[in-house]
Amino acid sequence: MSTALSPLKFQEVWEDPDLNFTPDDYSLLTDLYQLTMIACYTGEGLDQRQASFELFTRRLPEGFGYLIAMGLAQALDYLEQFRFSEAQLHSLQSTGLFTHAPQKFWSLLATGRFTGDVWAVSEGTAIFANQPFLRIEAPLWQAQLIETYLLNTINYQTLIATRAARLRDVAGPTATLLEFGTRRAFSPQASIWAARAALAGGLDATSNVLAALKLGQKPTGTMAHALVMAISALEGSETQAFTAFHRYFPGAPLLIDTYNTIDAARKLSEQVKRGEIELKGVRLDSGDLVSLSQQVRSLLPNIPIFASGDLDEYEIARLKAAGAMIDGYGLGTKLVTGTPVNGVYKLVEIEGKPVMKEATGKTTYPGRKQIFRTLKQGQLMADEIGLMTEPMESESWHYSNVQSIFSSRIPLMQLVMKQGKPLYPTESLTEIAERTAKSVASLPSETRCLNHPISPTIQISPALQELTKTTRH
Repeated sequence: MSTALSPLKFQEVWEDPDLNFTPDDYSLLTDLYQLTMIACYTGEGLDQRQASFELFTRRLPEGFGYLIAMGLAQALDYLEQFRFSEAQLHSLQSTGLFTHAPQKFWSLLATGRFTGDVWAVSEGTAIFANQPFLRIEAPLWQAQLIETYLLNTINYQTLIATRAARLRDVAGPTATLLEFGTRRAFSPQASIWAARAALAGGLDATSNVLAALKLGQKPTGTMAHALVMAISALEGSETQAFTAFHRYFPGAPLLIDTYNTIDAARKLSEQVKRGEIELKGVRLDSGDLVSLSQQVRSLLPNIPIFASGDLDEYEIARLKAAGAMIDGYGLGTKLVTGTPVNGVYKLVEIEGKPVMKEATGKTTYPGRKQIFRTLKQGQLMADEIGLMTEPMESESWHYSNVQSIFSSRIPLMQLVMKQGKPLYPTESLTEIAERTAKSVASLPSETRCLNHPISPTIQISPALQELTKTTRH
């Protein structure tokens, strides 16, 4: 394509108020300063210098003892498809912001693709503060431009996967956990990512039809109060509403708290005893869930009881401790929202030279790093952040003398993309969910607890300590 772009006015390109977008638009889904920096790099002849950026979080969200890494699949797909169209370049030019950018800047965007390498921690792996869980090694302009999108997808999915893992840990392995958060997610795109991350984090199903079908899953759900109220008003009673719903969805779980929960449960109990209906579950969405679930269980002893209504891991723990008779939970608002994962993306090496940031409270470690995790009989013993150049076995490693067939020291960062091409097929949600469960189970109890969790102490290898000292000087 030609890179000689004719001048356009901004309004000529963006006069359409439609804010819908497709993956083809993702190259522009970035912050302006990424592009202005690339223009500067290009003008200074630095754009092709080899750079390494690492993604990590300086601290965990309040009340979290760990995070579950998530979002890698979408990050790799974005990198593989990355490109600018002629229309997008015209749009950028029309802003008038790049009047003084060198012509090579436009040529770079017009012909450029992501050609770098990606190292990452597998999705579903427990990670902690200051541990890099993704690294980009690429020409400087590429590594810089992709920052915004990577942080967007990885930060959000990591938050949802972590909350899902905590919910599963508290609710137990047999509880049914359903993702109901689409209407509370921060955008339609976010609702798809939230559903994926929730399933990968340990939930059983999602009510989001589009997400479920894209993920090869079957969507799940019950009914809303509106159906009960509408049919009751027009045909006479709540019982007739239930009968009508079962006419088209035999046995489906019923929402029984529109009017009087116990009256509804009592009438259903009588119908079940008479063999008039088959019932696969009831849902409670309001009221005292402890008392109501106990009373409903006494009336419907063999019918699964589901609960919903602004639930989170803390409320599920309280309900279980109080003796609630609940077999499954619908999780929405508090699953897909909350304190964000504040992941950051920082330059750690340029042309083989380690670099670091020394700003107060935001100091980073220099150089390309690796996480070395020691597991003994499936339990996390310690983590060490070291350099990629360090050997697997280090004399300085505190646990080096306890290696056996029951313990292992493994590097968590793996090469997953080489020269812009993924090295492995996309993992299934089942595989990721199994890794999540195993990873959470490996954590110390004080790290998994909900109240004042304590993350494991992360050791810094002597080699990394020395490099940090040398780089600072």
